[in-house]
Amino acid sequence: MSVIVVSDLRKQYDQKVVVDGLSFAVEEGEIFGILGPNGAGKTTTVECIAGLRKPDGGSISVHGLDPQRDAKKLHHILGMQLQQSEMPDKLKVAEALELYASFYENPADWRELMADVGLKDKADSAYNKLSGGQKQRLSIALALVGSPKVAILDELTTGLDPAARRDTWELIEHVRDRGITVLLVTHFMEEAERLCDRLALIDGGKIVALDTPAGLVSQVDTEQKVRFRPASALDDTLLTALPEVSSVERHGQQVVVTGTGNLVHAVTSVLAQHQIVAMDLRAEQASLDDAFIALTGRRFDHSAQ
Repeated sequence: MSVIVVSDLRKQYDQKVVVDGLSFAVEEGEIFGILGPNGAGKTTTVECIAGLRKPDGGSISVHGLDPQRDAKKLHHILGMQLQQSEMPDKLKVAEALELYASFYENPADWRELMADVGLKDKADSAYNKLSGGQKQRLSIALALVGSPKVAILDELTTGLDPAARRDTWELIEHVRDRGITVLLVTHFMEEAERLCDRLALIDGGKIVALDTPAGLVSQVDTEQKVRFRPASALDDTLLTALPEVSSVERHGQQVVVTGTGNLVHAVTSVLAQHQIVAMDLRAEQASLDDAFIALTGRRFDHSAQ
């Protein structure tokens, strides 16, 4: 069942078109990702879905509600964490959650929610004393305190260190486990691959591809590489005879096997049969970065984020 339906969405500022005819649907209970570089139109798209911006054209439905016409009703079923969100420095975690809960008719238990996001011991901490990861956890809690059916999370892990980012990913998965549909805006390829059931890849205000992460990658190249150092003598013909293998190359002590299908299993099985240990074995295949390059003709500029 589609809970968000976007049809031919258009938005421009002055003479610049930032969203150019986007159409997609988000299914109930999934994490749907909107992935693209800076300036692609991602944030404008979700702000239109949340009713924060008025589209210039097209239509949007969220659980049957129009974000502009039914703004008050939408407020009670949609929670949103904005890309740029700050709170008063001295506002305490518990105070913020209690305040936001008061905005809703049937809010979640904010004390329970505070514990769920790992902030119970920070209840009396001021906002300006929280770490970046703790602020993001609070942002998620505030987006969920109204017991929404849909949560929009916009560039949630920007600026976080790797450990805090992975903690936040686990938290997002828990959000989905609560039965909440998640619309996730990101420019992190690894984040999209880890979390999203499906992805809309956006560039220049247009959707250039929409599929599962694996589906997007498969559009690029099904070829894989396996690299390893054989611990003992290896006859290359053992590998070239495999139907999955297209080529075998040597780079010093390293063997590079290129092929398709279940290449890793095929290579490791034949090595095991001949009692050859594969040292430093590494499997490589196309990534979302590769998909973006193939589909747009240019590199994904992470430095601009």
